[in-house]
Formats: sequence, structure tokens, C-alpha cells
Amino acid sequence: MKVEVISGIVLGLFVFLVYLGYDITPLVVLLILAAIFYFMLQKKGLVKTESFQEVQSIRDFNFENIGGQEVAKQELKEALKFLIKSEEITLRGIRPLKGILLTGPPGTGKTLLAKAAANYSDAVYLFTSGSEFIEMYAGVGAQRVRKIFQSAREKAKKSNKNRAIIFIDEIDILGAQRGSHSSHMEYDQTLNQFLVEMDGLNAHEEINILVIGATNRPDLLDSALLRPGRFDRQVRVDVPTLEGRLEILKLHINNKKIASGVNLEDIAKETYGFSGAHLENVTNEAAILALRDNCPEINQYHLKEAIDKVMLGEKLNGKANSKVLNRVAIHEAGHALISELVKPNSVSQVTVTSRGNALGYVRQSQEEDQKLYTEAELRNQIKVCLAGAAAENMYLGDKSTGAGNDFQQAIKIVKTIINTGLSSLGVISVEDISPEQINTVIKEIIREEEIVVENLLRENLNLLTEIVNILKKEEKISGDVIRKIINQRAA
Repeated sequence: MKVEVISGIVLGLFVFLVYLGYDITPLVVLLILAAIFYFMLQKKGLVKTESFQEVQSIRDFNFENIGGQEVAKQELKEALKFLIKSEEITLRGIRPLKGILLTGPPGTGKTLLAKAAANYSDAVYLFTSGSEFIEMYAGVGAQRVRKIFQSAREKAKKSNKNRAIIFIDEIDILGAQRGSHSSHMEYDQTLNQFLVEMDGLNAHEEINILVIGATNRPDLLDSALLRPGRFDRQVRVDVPTLEGRLEILKLHINNKKIASGVNLEDIAKETYGFSGAHLENVTNEAAILALRDNCPEINQYHLKEAIDKVMLGEKLNGKANSKVLNRVAIHEAGHALISELVKPNSVSQVTVTSRGNALGYVRQSQEEDQKLYTEAELRNQIKVCLAGAAAENMYLGDKSTGAGNDFQQAIKIVKTIINTGLSSLGVISVEDISPEQINTVIKEIIREEEIVVENLLRENLNLLTEIVNILKKEEKISGDVIRKIINQRAA
């Protein structure tokens, strides 16, 4: 509106001067030069002071719309009470919280939590990113820091509210340890100004401001930013548990048509390690697959197919030649059979359909989230890793490069055994032991498990052959079918 008014005034002035007989050419030239100079400064960021956006409150979006983060939501709600009941907090002599830091992997819902927090506290909500404060020109970042705090106060007053929330995503860019950017002091100046602004927040102000930061790299943050009086609370927003994944799936499937036979609990078990963003993508891809099949409802196989697509990508065109298909089927059947033998009910599906860089794969199903492992459990994981190459060697007389990632994963697990004192070396200082000693123990453990795997495959050769034949014919086999084959043999 301001631009239109000013343009109208300038145009009217020019017309009036021409009417009086003045030569306005110099004024026009000066105006053009000034406009060019302004746009050059704007392009370089020197006149961009508002590096944030005000997000209007969405009344129907609250903490109940966020699934799988009960602990994080509870901690955040408790911290927000300091903002909501600021007068009572002051009377009790409690120092108010100035900042809350949300940490955790990408896609776990940190931004959604901040948005829900604004609604929960009925506060003005300003959103920005750490990268918006950083420019190559000295003083620009510090100016933007001052501007966002000033704007938070002004917008709160204009909205007749006494509180505001400033949310800074990827705050590790703004709050990186001072001195880490030795070639550019603008980072340090910007952080210093941010620290000064946070120190200036207190409960006696007319407008109470709470800063919420989000990062997946808290280790990069400056220690001055994390001390009490600045970011007083750190809330961990981790990947959801089994119950959390089920809750998130229910939230995202709520606006979609699903078949009556869909079992979301099975999908939750098969998506171990998925973040909220991954789970949302699974339900979206399932809906797309149902649309592609002209199916009015999402079925169980759409969701299972969507998991594969999110994990590994779209199916590749073309089918592998019979020689490659035979080797891949043997390899994946070896993984699946040993997995079921050492840990029953662990296999969800096996396929030899190429996706991304994978010619085939075994998708695991996990009943519960596991944080601790015994030596026996770790050795069982090593067996599963080695089973593919062992099956190839048993059937075809040689191994292939397809087992490269399996071997690296097995070595990684062996190193975990060594580092946690579960190997024959006992409790050791990893820094003080020679690489040769570690390599010797790695070879010993790998060889021990290879012998066990080879014996298991020989004892169950008929089962392995049956699974291989099904894979070559159908290109996939479910964990239920594999378990049925094993149980029939046992009977």
C-alpha cells in the first residue's frame, strides 16, 4: 500500500513540474540511479532486515495433532506454563525460562511442536531460520537479530497480547561455537548480539518473549548459548517408539480411505527407525499407489509397498537376467532363513525386485524398540549379515560383490562387541590397543560365526532351496510364508 501511495505522489509531482515548464530530466536520472542502487543493496541483503515471517495461529492445530512425542510434548507444555503464568511465576520468585532448545533427528516434528506451542500459549509466533541471519557484510546479522526481537514486541502489542514466541530453525548455523569460522567474524558478531538480546529478556517486561530453537546438531552450539539463563531447557525430540509410530500412522491415515482389513500395527512394526516425516510419506505414497491401481481404498499391500518405496525408492525398469536373479535369490534367501532361525518372527518380506542400488533385500519386523544388546544378540546379527555370502558360496562355489555392504555391517557390529568389552580382549582402551590386535579379533569372531552359519545352511538346505525357488518365481515372499515352510519341516 505504501509503495502505491508514494508512486502516485512522485508521479503527480512530476506531472505538476512538467506543467510548470521545468526540465525534469535530471530528476528522472537521479531517481533511476537511486532505484538501481536500492535494488543492488536489496540483492546483497543490506536492506533486508525482516528475515522472518509471522505465522498466524491455526486454531485447530495443537499438541493433539502431533503423535509419538508424548515426553517432548509434556516437557514443552511444562516450560510454556512459565510464559502463560508469568505473574504467578514472578510472585513465587522463580526465574522465567528464556529459551527452549529442541534437539533430535530431522523429520521428528520439532517445527510442529513449536507451532503447537504458540497456540497453546496464545502467543505471537515468529518463524525464521538460522541461515537468515548470516551475511558476508559486517553488521547485517546483528541488525537482523535486533529487528526480530523488536518486531516480536511490536506485533504482540498490536495483537493485544503480552507474550511472543520466536522460533529459530537450524539454530546451529546462528549459534555455532565462536572461532569455528576464523575467516569470517560476522558469525561471531551475530551470535554475540543474539546472546545480548537473550540476556535482556526478563519477566518484568511488558511483553514476555520465549525463544525456541531447533537443531539436529546440538554438539555444534556455543557453550554460552546453552548455559542456564539462555536456553534453560533442552527437549529431546527423537524418532518415535512402536506406540508412537502407530499413533502417527493413525493421525496421517485419518483423512484417507482405508480398507477394513488394514492392520496399522504391522506397519508400525515394519517401520522401525522411521521419523514422523517418513511415516507421513508412507501413508501418502500408499494413497498414490491406490490411485495408480484405481483402487477406491488403501489396502495393506499398498502400505507395505509404500514402505519399500520410502526406504529404497521406486522399482527399476527391466528384470535381471536369470543368472543374476538366481544369485540374488540365493543371497536374500540365505539372509532370511538365518534371520528366522536365530530370531523367529523377525522377517517381514523378502524380494529380489531391484530398487535404487539394491538388487534385493530383506525387510525386518521388530516387535519392540531395543536399546541394549547382549553378546549373543550381536553375534546373531553378524550371522544374518554373513548368511547371504555363505549361501552363494554353498550353492554356486563363489561369492560376489553384492555381499560388500553385509561384510562392512558385520565388521561394525564386531567393533561394537570389542568396544563394549564383550570380546576375548575384555575391557580395553581402544586408543591404546593396536589396529593389528583389533583386526585379529575381528577375523576370529567373523570366522566363528561363518562356521555356525555354514552349518545351519547345510542342515536346512531343503528349506533354503524352497525359499529360493519361490523368490525366482514370484520375486518376493512374505515372512509368514517362510515361517510356514520352517514349521512344516519341524512338524
